[in-house]
Amino acid sequence: MRKAGAKKLIYLVVGARPNFMKAAPLIHEMKKEPRFLPLLIHTGQHYDPMMSDSFFRELRLPRPWMYLGVGSGTHAEQTGRIMIEFEKICLAKRPGLVAVVGDVNSTIACALAAVKLNIPVAHVEAGLRSRDRTMPEEINRLLTDQISTYLFTTCEDADRNLVREGIPRSRIFFVGNVMIDSLQKHKVLAGKSNVLERLGLKRRNRNDRYALLTLHRPSNVDDPAVLKGILKAITDLSKKIHVVFPAHPRTIKHIRSLGLEKTVHFMKALPARGPIKNDQNLITVPPLGYLDFLRLMSRASLVLTDSGGIQEETTILGIPCLTLRDNTERPITVKEGTNILVGNDPGRIMRTASRVLRSQRFPPKRPRYWDGKAARRIVTVLKARLL
Repeated sequence: MRKAGAKKLIYLVVGARPNFMKAAPLIHEMKKEPRFLPLLIHTGQHYDPMMSDSFFRELRLPRPWMYLGVGSGTHAEQTGRIMIEFEKICLAKRPGLVAVVGDVNSTIACALAAVKLNIPVAHVEAGLRSRDRTMPEEINRLLTDQISTYLFTTCEDADRNLVREGIPRSRIFFVGNVMIDSLQKHKVLAGKSNVLERLGLKRRNRNDRYALLTLHRPSNVDDPAVLKGILKAITDLSKKIHVVFPAHPRTIKHIRSLGLEKTVHFMKALPARGPIKNDQNLITVPPLGYLDFLRLMSRASLVLTDSGGIQEETTILGIPCLTLRDNTERPITVKEGTNILVGNDPGRIMRTASRVLRSQRFPPKRPRYWDGKAARRIVTVLKARLL
């Protein structure tokens, strides 16, 4: 029995790079409520320092109360290890709520372990659907939403998805986008980053332009033919405009396995001060920290990506975004934002990129509640329900 007046213990789970930007505003807002005791749990799903440590520093996330250190593996191995380790800390120090974000393996694993112990679960970024069940993230989203007590959505499309799937409206809360909370808070600080100078991209005039590429989805990097086609399109694009490619470790592994590293020219590290010594138009660098990447994205003429979060960030920044997928779980970025679905066909990628580069920059759009206050709305709901 919890003593009267005791703080409500909340486990906030992170595991992979996209989680950190969503968790940061949440834990900062939770700490403002004296009756909440939020503890950060890091599953270790992303364990590379550049995929994790720098984000904690730059987003001013507290050191995790618990680091599970599960590492890599198949989906089943990783999900199973997270469940086993997370259940132990739920039993040792039973929380009043487990909050999970996004759609990675850590999300479904911790939600499932918690709900089987009758601990309520809050899912932040609920209701997003790509309708593509070959994506592991889609399965994670569907299952997490079905077992969560509180479902916090980024857009009204997500509300409708949940209602169609039988979720009672009393459990659905449209609060906005916590990813945008982080962007709004750090945009000015990111403007002080010297990443453009270090990459030799400091704009001296309006014609000094570049595109930004990210690539990590299994559908794009696991199939040799698809990966070769995308890289061919990017290499062709780099003849027209500089392309900066912060390469995901998993993508690097696949490119090397195909013997394409000479085409891509990997850089092991960026210099602390620029510019880099590289005469290539396709500049491939290790993963960047949050502030460097935000600075790079905010000044790009074009972004090409298969990431979900980047579709949202470019919408707010007004940067044209070509999504290298046939579908998106964030259709609002197409309807109200700057996002264009181009798939992974090399010809279509090049045609669309060329057309976009000839046109003017999109005016920034702001979907409803993408205003930097989503975390505050979430904490308001939790205070009303938990206290």
